[in-house]
Amino acid sequence: MRITRILAQSTLALGISLIGLGNASADLPADTIGQATLPFPPEPHRAYIVDVEFENFVAGRVTVVDPVKKRMLGMVSTGFAAPSTLSRDGKLLYTADLFYSRGTRGTRTDLLTAWDTSTLSPSWEVLIPTKRAEMLTQRYSLGTSSDDRFVYVYNFTPSTSVTVVDAKAKAVAGEIAIPGCVLNYPVGKRAFASLCGDGKLQLVTLNDDGKEIDRSHTAFFDPNAEKLVERAYAVGDTYYFVTTTGTIRGVDFSGKEPKILPAWELVEDTEKKAGWAPGGWQLITVAPKLNRLYVLMHDAHEPMKWEDPSPYVWVYDLKTHKRIGTLEAPNPIWSLHATTDDQPLLLGTNISGGLEVFDLKSGKHTGTMERIAKTPIQVLSH
Repeated sequence: MRITRILAQSTLALGISLIGLGNASADLPADTIGQATLPFPPEPHRAYIVDVEFENFVAGRVTVVDPVKKRMLGMVSTGFAAPSTLSRDGKLLYTADLFYSRGTRGTRTDLLTAWDTSTLSPSWEVLIPTKRAEMLTQRYSLGTSSDDRFVYVYNFTPSTSVTVVDAKAKAVAGEIAIPGCVLNYPVGKRAFASLCGDGKLQLVTLNDDGKEIDRSHTAFFDPNAEKLVERAYAVGDTYYFVTTTGTIRGVDFSGKEPKILPAWELVEDTEKKAGWAPGGWQLITVAPKLNRLYVLMHDAHEPMKWEDPSPYVWVYDLKTHKRIGTLEAPNPIWSLHATTDDQPLLLGTNISGGLEVFDLKSGKHTGTMERIAKTPIQVLSH
């Protein structure tokens, strides 16, 4: 009997307490999570580390860092192996995201997401065709027109095409087939190029509605004689490509017709015999204000291992085509990127998830950001 009374009193007390909590919770404001705001315009050395996360390969991320102060500034979460690029005005970070409704399976959804570079939160998004290429991220699988009107998304199903997104209307403008060709290298306000299997460059011209109005082909290289790496680097509308044996091939798209630039060699014959050749993932970059080309180099090059990382970077004058210096990182680097300002940095992602930082004016290694990402495969900057 006593136990029954105690239980009844306890139950009544608990009920009154829960009622009190219910009334109290209605009066309390909802918890909010603070959000930092990064300055605009962005600092010229602010870097965006694209991380495909080999360890899970379901979702990725872009980590934002200050490589001068060696500080992490923020992060955005992306879909599986999402290619990423920055708008020309510095306001947006674009990612071409891919999700499955059950994580690793289920209904597929593809999105172009526009992230605000100050708040690192989504500004807008557009559903795109479920064709976005599923591959390791690289430059020119996602790109923007020079006036930021259009965003180009590379598709592979395995037929190849480009989805054109109108960033002004925030809608898909159309899809352009590029059979036999790969990637989309933005050219000016209303065109993009692709690299074709027969060694030609294809140039597609658009109108203001994002529809194709012209297409041309220009002979560029002999695919039966050399292996050209598709991962080029652009300075304005001039693109620089490199072969796996060290030939630089450039093309200038700024005129009415593409202008193929004279090819030149990175490596002398004696150096080739010694085993030197370019290698890595994003293996070349340019510091435009210094007019210098930077190339990852292997000291014991093997044909089937040319994408391996290396600690060695060779420096070339783009005007004279002469090697003017070398850099060496404390850890092997897989991908390179140079900032575009007057005091440029060279940023290299290393194989342990870190970022190697060089001051290019002095040529000095200024430090390593340890484990800033899991699989940092590409670096972007404004």
